Amino acid sequence: MQLRRAQLVLMLATLLPTVLMIALGILLLALGRGTEAVVIGVLVLALCTTSVTGYILGSIFVSRGAQVARFQHDFLSLVSHELRTPLTSILIFIETLRDDRLTDPDEKRQCLAMLDQEVRRLDLLLERLLQLSRLQARRQRFGRAPVHLTDVVRDALAAFDAATLTSKATVAVDLQSADDLEVRGDREALGQALSNLLVNAWKYTPEDGRRIELHARPAGRHIEIAVRDNGPGVPREEQKRIFEQFERGDAARSSGQRGSGLGLAIVRAVVRAHHGRIELRSVPGEGAEFRIRLPRGTTQPEG
Repeated sequence: MQLRRAQLVLMLATLLPTVLMIALGILLLALGRGTEAVVIGVLVLALCTTSVTGYILGSIFVSRGAQVARFQHDFLSLVSHELRTPLTSILIFIETLRDDRLTDPDEKRQCLAMLDQEVRRLDLLLERLLQLSRLQARRQRFGRAPVHLTDVVRDALAAFDAATLTSKATVAVDLQSADDLEVRGDREALGQALSNLLVNAWKYTPEDGRRIELHARPAGRHIEIAVRDNGPGVPREEQKRIFEQFERGDAARSSGQRGSGLGLAIVRAVVRAHHGRIELRSVPGEGAEFRIRLPRGTTQPEG
Protein backbone atom coordinates (compact mmCIF):
# COMPACT_ATOMS: atom_id res chain seq x y z
CA MET A 1 0.00 0.00 0.00
CA GLN A 2 2.80 2.43 0.86
CA LEU A 3 4.54 1.67 -2.43
CA ARG A 4 1.35 2.42 -4.35
CA ARG A 5 1.04 5.74 -2.53
CA ALA A 6 4.63 6.51 -3.40
CA GLN A 7 3.89 5.85 -7.09
CA LEU A 8 0.82 8.13 -6.92
CA VAL A 9 2.76 10.93 -5.19
CA LEU A 10 5.59 10.57 -7.70
CA MET A 11 3.14 10.82 -10.59
CA LEU A 12 1.33 13.88 -9.19
CA ALA A 13 4.56 15.65 -8.25
CA THR A 14 6.25 15.04 -11.59
CA LEU A 15 3.80 14.51 -14.42
CA LEU A 16 1.35 17.36 -13.78
CA PRO A 17 3.96 20.15 -13.60
CA THR A 18 5.80 18.56 -16.53
CA VAL A 19 2.67 18.58 -18.73
CA LEU A 20 2.12 22.28 -17.94
CA MET A 21 5.76 23.09 -18.69
CA ILE A 22 5.62 21.19 -21.99
CA ALA A 23 2.59 23.24 -22.98
CA LEU A 24 4.44 26.42 -22.02
CA GLY A 25 7.52 25.39 -24.00
CA ILE A 26 5.47 24.63 -27.09
CA LEU A 27 3.68 27.99 -26.83
CA LEU A 28 6.99 29.82 -26.51
CA LEU A 29 8.38 28.07 -29.57
CA ALA A 30 5.20 28.56 -31.59
CA LEU A 31 4.23 32.09 -30.61
CA GLY A 32 7.37 33.57 -29.16
CA ARG A 33 9.31 36.18 -31.06
CA GLY A 34 12.99 36.65 -30.84
CA THR A 35 15.92 34.51 -29.86
CA GLU A 36 15.22 34.65 -26.13
CA ALA A 37 11.76 33.12 -26.49
CA VAL A 38 13.12 30.27 -28.63
CA VAL A 39 15.98 29.59 -26.19
CA ILE A 40 13.63 29.61 -23.21
CA GLY A 41 11.23 27.30 -25.03
CA VAL A 42 14.03 24.83 -25.83
CA LEU A 43 15.29 24.94 -22.24
CA VAL A 44 11.78 24.32 -20.89
CA LEU A 45 11.30 21.30 -23.18
CA ALA A 46 14.75 19.96 -22.25
CA LEU A 47 13.86 20.29 -18.56
CA CYS A 48 10.58 18.49 -19.24
CA THR A 49 12.44 15.66 -20.95
CA THR A 50 14.68 15.32 -17.90
CA SER A 51 11.65 15.28 -15.60
CA VAL A 52 9.94 12.58 -17.65
CA THR A 53 13.13 10.50 -17.63
CA GLY A 54 13.36 10.90 -13.86
CA TYR A 55 9.75 9.85 -13.48
CA ILE A 56 10.29 6.74 -15.60
CA LEU A 57 13.38 5.74 -13.63
CA GLY A 58 11.63 6.44 -10.34
CA SER A 59 8.64 4.34 -11.41
CA ILE A 60 10.95 1.47 -12.34
CA PHE A 61 12.65 1.57 -8.93
CA VAL A 62 9.34 1.79 -7.08
CA SER A 63 7.87 -1.07 -9.15
CA ARG A 64 10.91 -3.23 -8.47
CA GLY A 65 10.58 -2.45 -4.80
CA ALA A 66 6.96 -3.55 -4.92
CA GLN A 67 7.93 -6.77 -6.71
CA VAL A 68 10.60 -7.53 -4.11
CA ALA A 69 8.13 -6.87 -1.30
CA ARG A 70 5.54 -9.17 -2.90
CA PHE A 71 8.16 -11.84 -3.46
CA GLN A 72 9.30 -11.67 0.17
CA HIS A 73 5.70 -11.88 1.38
CA ASP A 74 4.90 -14.84 -0.89
CA PHE A 75 8.15 -16.56 0.04
CA LEU A 76 7.49 -16.25 3.76
CA SER A 77 3.91 -17.47 3.32
CA LEU A 78 5.01 -20.50 1.31
CA VAL A 79 7.84 -21.37 3.69
CA SER A 80 5.51 -21.07 6.66
CA HIS A 81 3.00 -23.36 4.96
CA GLU A 82 5.63 -25.96 4.05
CA LEU A 83 7.11 -25.94 7.56
CA ARG A 84 3.77 -26.03 9.34
CA THR A 85 2.74 -29.45 7.97
CA PRO A 86 5.66 -31.53 9.34
CA LEU A 87 5.79 -29.50 12.55
CA THR A 88 2.09 -30.16 13.21
CA SER A 89 2.61 -33.88 12.68
CA ILE A 90 5.65 -33.90 14.96
CA LEU A 91 3.74 -32.14 17.74
CA ILE A 92 0.86 -34.63 17.45
CA PHE A 93 3.21 -37.62 17.68
CA ILE A 94 5.05 -36.10 20.65
CA GLU A 95 1.79 -35.44 22.52
CA THR A 96 0.60 -38.98 21.78
CA LEU A 97 3.78 -40.49 23.22
CA ARG A 98 3.92 -38.08 26.15
CA ASP A 99 0.36 -38.86 27.24
CA ASP A 100 0.88 -42.65 26.91
CA ARG A 101 -2.07 -42.99 24.58
CA LEU A 102 -0.49 -45.97 22.87
CA THR A 103 -0.25 -49.19 24.88
CA ASP A 104 0.60 -51.56 22.07
CA PRO A 105 4.41 -51.76 21.50
CA ASP A 106 3.86 -52.10 17.74
CA GLU A 107 1.81 -48.91 17.69
CA LYS A 108 4.54 -47.10 19.61
CA ARG A 109 7.19 -48.28 17.16
CA GLN A 110 5.00 -47.17 14.26
CA CYS A 111 4.47 -43.77 15.87
CA LEU A 112 8.23 -43.37 16.41
CA ALA A 113 8.89 -44.38 12.82
CA MET A 114 6.43 -41.76 11.56
CA LEU A 115 7.95 -39.18 13.89
CA ASP A 116 11.39 -39.99 12.50
CA GLN A 117 10.02 -39.67 8.96
CA GLU A 118 8.57 -36.23 9.63
CA VAL A 119 11.78 -35.02 11.28
CA ARG A 120 13.77 -36.20 8.26
CA ARG A 121 11.29 -34.51 5.97
CA LEU A 122 11.67 -31.24 7.87
CA ASP A 123 15.46 -31.56 7.80
CA LEU A 124 15.42 -32.18 4.04
CA LEU A 125 13.18 -29.16 3.47
CA LEU A 126 15.47 -26.88 5.48
CA GLU A 127 18.55 -28.24 3.72
CA ARG A 128 16.97 -27.60 0.33
CA LEU A 129 15.98 -24.08 1.34
CA LEU A 130 19.54 -23.33 2.45
CA GLN A 131 20.97 -24.86 -0.70
CA LEU A 132 18.64 -22.88 -2.96
CA SER A 133 19.46 -19.71 -1.05
CA ARG A 134 23.20 -20.30 -1.56
CA LEU A 135 22.69 -21.04 -5.24
CA GLN A 136 20.61 -17.92 -5.86
CA ALA A 137 23.10 -15.76 -3.97
CA ARG A 138 25.97 -17.46 -5.83
CA ARG A 139 27.60 -18.47 -2.56
CA GLN A 140 27.62 -22.15 -3.51
CA ARG A 141 31.13 -23.34 -4.32
CA PHE A 142 31.37 -25.70 -7.28
CA GLY A 143 34.18 -27.90 -8.44
CA ARG A 144 35.78 -26.95 -11.73
CA ALA A 145 37.31 -30.19 -12.86
CA PRO A 146 36.68 -32.19 -16.04
CA VAL A 147 33.78 -34.53 -15.36
CA HIS A 148 32.71 -37.43 -17.53
CA LEU A 149 28.99 -37.79 -17.86
CA THR A 150 29.06 -41.53 -17.23
CA ASP A 151 30.26 -40.79 -13.68
CA VAL A 152 27.50 -38.19 -13.21
CA VAL A 153 24.89 -40.67 -14.42
CA ARG A 154 26.27 -43.38 -12.13
CA ASP A 155 26.02 -41.06 -9.10
CA ALA A 156 22.51 -39.95 -10.09
CA LEU A 157 21.29 -43.53 -10.46
CA ALA A 158 22.75 -44.47 -7.06
CA ALA A 159 20.95 -41.54 -5.41
CA PHE A 160 17.78 -42.40 -7.33
CA ASP A 161 17.87 -46.02 -6.13
CA ALA A 162 18.29 -44.85 -2.53
CA ALA A 163 15.34 -42.46 -2.84
CA THR A 164 13.00 -45.04 -4.39
CA LEU A 165 13.45 -47.96 -2.02
CA THR A 166 9.70 -48.11 -1.37
CA SER A 167 8.93 -48.72 -5.04
CA LYS A 168 11.83 -49.70 -7.23
CA ALA A 169 11.88 -48.40 -10.78
CA THR A 170 14.14 -49.14 -13.73
CA VAL A 171 15.72 -46.35 -15.72
CA ALA A 172 16.55 -47.02 -19.37
CA VAL A 173 19.93 -45.33 -19.97
CA ASP A 174 21.25 -44.48 -23.42
CA LEU A 175 24.59 -42.65 -23.61
CA GLN A 176 25.38 -41.98 -27.26
CA SER A 177 29.08 -41.49 -28.07
CA ALA A 178 29.88 -42.11 -24.40
CA ASP A 179 33.59 -41.37 -24.87
CA ASP A 180 32.77 -37.83 -26.00
CA LEU A 181 30.55 -36.81 -23.08
CA GLU A 182 32.72 -34.62 -20.87
CA VAL A 183 31.82 -31.36 -19.15
CA ARG A 184 33.69 -29.11 -16.78
CA GLY A 185 32.09 -28.58 -13.41
CA ASP A 186 30.99 -30.14 -10.15
CA ARG A 187 30.30 -33.87 -10.33
CA GLU A 188 28.32 -33.99 -7.09
CA ALA A 189 26.09 -31.02 -7.95
CA LEU A 190 25.38 -32.29 -11.47
CA GLY A 191 24.64 -35.76 -10.11
CA GLN A 192 22.17 -34.33 -7.60
CA ALA A 193 20.46 -32.24 -10.29
CA LEU A 194 20.07 -35.29 -12.53
CA SER A 195 18.85 -37.37 -9.59
CA ASN A 196 16.22 -34.73 -8.83
CA LEU A 197 14.87 -35.07 -12.35
CA LEU A 198 14.77 -38.87 -12.09
CA VAL A 199 13.00 -38.79 -8.72
CA ASN A 200 10.57 -36.22 -10.08
CA ALA A 201 9.74 -38.55 -12.99
CA TRP A 202 9.33 -41.48 -10.59
CA LYS A 203 7.02 -39.56 -8.27
CA TYR A 204 4.53 -38.42 -10.85
CA THR A 205 4.44 -41.46 -13.12
CA PRO A 206 1.91 -44.20 -12.35
CA GLU A 207 3.59 -47.35 -11.07
CA ASP A 208 1.65 -49.53 -13.50
CA GLY A 209 3.45 -49.23 -16.83
CA ARG A 210 5.97 -46.70 -15.53
CA ARG A 211 8.76 -45.92 -18.00
CA ILE A 212 11.67 -43.58 -17.26
CA GLU A 213 14.40 -42.93 -19.80
CA LEU A 214 17.70 -41.08 -19.58
CA HIS A 215 19.46 -40.07 -22.78
CA ALA A 216 22.68 -38.14 -23.35
CA ARG A 217 24.47 -37.22 -26.55
CA PRO A 218 26.95 -34.66 -27.89
CA ALA A 219 25.33 -31.73 -29.70
CA GLY A 220 27.97 -29.53 -31.29
CA ARG A 221 29.74 -27.60 -28.57
CA HIS A 222 27.21 -28.83 -26.00
CA ILE A 223 26.03 -32.02 -24.40
CA GLU A 224 22.31 -32.74 -24.17
CA ILE A 225 20.90 -34.76 -21.30
CA ALA A 226 17.23 -35.71 -21.35
CA VAL A 227 15.05 -37.36 -18.70
CA ARG A 228 11.78 -38.60 -20.17
CA ASP A 229 8.74 -40.26 -18.56
CA ASN A 230 5.32 -41.49 -19.60
CA GLY A 231 3.37 -39.75 -16.85
CA PRO A 232 0.45 -37.32 -17.12
CA GLY A 233 2.63 -34.52 -18.48
CA VAL A 234 2.55 -30.82 -17.64
CA PRO A 235 -0.11 -28.46 -19.08
CA ARG A 236 1.26 -25.67 -21.25
CA GLU A 237 0.08 -22.94 -18.85
CA GLU A 238 2.15 -24.50 -16.04
CA GLN A 239 5.35 -25.12 -17.98
CA LYS A 240 6.77 -21.62 -17.64
CA ARG A 241 6.48 -21.52 -13.86
CA ILE A 242 7.29 -25.15 -13.05
CA PHE A 243 10.92 -24.23 -12.24
CA GLU A 244 9.94 -21.58 -9.69
CA GLN A 245 10.47 -22.37 -6.03
CA PHE A 246 7.52 -23.95 -4.19
CA GLU A 247 5.71 -24.32 -7.51
CA ARG A 248 3.94 -27.64 -8.01
CA GLY A 249 1.66 -28.43 -10.92
CA ASP A 250 -1.93 -29.57 -10.59
CA ALA A 251 -0.95 -33.16 -11.43
CA ALA A 252 1.70 -33.12 -8.70
CA ARG A 253 -0.74 -31.85 -6.08
CA SER A 254 -3.53 -34.22 -7.08
CA SER A 255 -1.21 -37.25 -7.11
CA GLY A 256 -0.89 -37.15 -3.32
CA GLN A 257 2.91 -37.30 -3.55
CA ARG A 258 4.73 -35.22 -1.00
CA GLY A 259 7.03 -32.54 -2.29
CA SER A 260 8.35 -29.12 -1.41
CA GLY A 261 8.41 -27.65 -4.92
CA LEU A 262 12.14 -26.94 -4.61
CA GLY A 263 13.66 -29.80 -6.62
CA LEU A 264 13.28 -28.27 -10.07
CA ALA A 265 14.30 -24.82 -8.80
CA ILE A 266 17.55 -26.36 -7.54
CA VAL A 267 18.09 -28.17 -10.85
CA ARG A 268 17.69 -24.92 -12.79
CA ALA A 269 20.06 -23.06 -10.45
CA VAL A 270 22.75 -25.78 -10.77
CA VAL A 271 22.42 -25.89 -14.57
CA ARG A 272 22.65 -22.10 -14.86
CA ALA A 273 25.72 -22.07 -12.62
CA HIS A 274 27.34 -24.41 -15.16
CA HIS A 275 26.41 -21.97 -17.97
CA GLY A 276 23.80 -24.35 -19.31
CA ARG A 277 20.06 -24.24 -19.72
CA ILE A 278 17.14 -26.53 -19.03
CA GLU A 279 13.82 -26.74 -20.82
CA LEU A 280 10.65 -28.75 -20.50
CA ARG A 281 8.85 -30.41 -23.38
CA SER A 282 5.53 -31.95 -22.50
CA VAL A 283 2.16 -32.79 -23.97
CA PRO A 284 -0.59 -33.52 -21.40
CA GLY A 285 -1.26 -37.24 -21.30
CA GLU A 286 1.97 -38.11 -23.14
CA GLY A 287 4.60 -37.64 -20.46
CA ALA A 288 7.28 -35.02 -19.97
CA GLU A 289 10.88 -34.54 -21.05
CA PHE A 290 13.35 -32.34 -19.17
CA ARG A 291 16.32 -31.51 -21.38
CA ILE A 292 19.61 -30.05 -20.11
CA ARG A 293 22.25 -28.49 -22.38
CA LEU A 294 25.74 -28.06 -20.93
CA PRO A 295 28.93 -26.73 -22.56
CA ARG A 296 31.37 -29.49 -23.47
CA GLY A 297 34.27 -29.26 -21.02
CA THR A 298 35.33 -25.70 -21.76
CA THR A 299 33.33 -23.33 -19.56
CA GLN A 300 33.80 -23.20 -15.80
CA PRO A 301 30.76 -22.99 -13.54
CA GLU A 302 30.15 -19.91 -11.46
CA GLY A 303 30.69 -20.12 -7.76
